[in-house]
Amino acid sequence: QVHFVESGGGLVQPGGSLRLSCKALAGLTIYIMRWYRQAPGKERGFVASITWPAGVTKYGDDVAGRFTVSRGPADNTMYLHMNSLEPEDTAVYYCTALHDWGQGTQVTVSS
Repeated sequence: QVHFVESGGGLVQPGGSLRLSCKALAGLTIYIMRWYRQAPGKERGFVASITWPAGVTKYGDDVAGRFTVSRGPADNTMYLHMNSLEPEDTAVYYCTALHDWGQGTQVTVSS
């Protein structure tokens, strides 16, 4: 089982930026890690993913061009850089790998 350490959520005004961090605690290098998000009353949806070691990235349609996923200097660490945030981005953001999920971090975009 993989455990995650997530951080970086908070309250931001529309148009602002946040960076989320996720470290997966695992005994092996994980090939792919993903971010998902879930807003109140909605299903959990895909946000972004990144692979090791190639660093291939993919994005959900709602965030492409505004969000950037990157790898940290240590294995199994990734970031989500969120720019031009909109109220519709308000959600709990989860990192996931190997069928396990983090506890989530709340992002609220509001004036």
